[in-house]
Amino acid sequence: MDVLYIVVPAYNEAANIRQLVEDWYPVVQAHDGNGKSRLVVINDGSKDKTYEILRQLAKGRPFLEPLTKPNGGHGSTVLYGYRYALKHNADYIFQTDSDGQTLPEEFESFWRLRDRHDAIFGKRPHRQDGFSRKVVERVLCLLLFFIFGVRLPDSNAPFRLMTREFLQKYVPILDPDYNLPNVMLTVCAAYFHEKATFREVTFRPRQGGKNSINIRKIFKIGWKSLRDFSRYHKIMRQMKKEARNGKVRR
Repeated sequence: MDVLYIVVPAYNEAANIRQLVEDWYPVVQAHDGNGKSRLVVINDGSKDKTYEILRQLAKGRPFLEPLTKPNGGHGSTVLYGYRYALKHNADYIFQTDSDGQTLPEEFESFWRLRDRHDAIFGKRPHRQDGFSRKVVERVLCLLLFFIFGVRLPDSNAPFRLMTREFLQKYVPILDPDYNLPNVMLTVCAAYFHEKATFREVTFRPRQGGKNSINIRKIFKIGWKSLRDFSRYHKIMRQMKKEARNGKVRR
């Protein structure tokens, strides 16, 4: 049976973490992969009781695996989770966030497509997390088109199912502390013409607590990412050149 790892970063989510586990634990339990599937929630150095609550919730829930690490930001925590899933031989890796904006009942439609696609990305036609964030996403997609030449309906949706092979190919090119790994993975899927597709998903307002990433931080991350995009584009061009020449990148 396919081994599924659901990867969820969490920072100061004491208000949401119990509901997150109650929502997503049945999903991983239903796809237990002969007892090897896991709901991996990674505490990113929270200052509240997120990790303590997770440890309590893990009692009697064998598929829940709480991890903790020093604070490094959302992107580095997502990458930490992807590498952890790959290390533990997950066949499929699904990522979502801990703020309750996505719906677990929409997972099955992605799962049914897993044999036909290497990556299935969510797209959010009706974002309910504020107009400013919609604008940021549109500007980001425009930048990605000009820099990488790819057209994306949504670059950073935290609702994505990917194969082990897909992540093994592209996670290694990303810096461990990179801020926007999901953006770059979506770009890689389009740039290298992987078998990827987009499906509409619901995206609700945050269900509790306070968002740790405000618009000011988003623009700060975005400014740094312009330099990163240029650097990664060079890496990707070289990878494409090596592929044309029949070389295997190691």
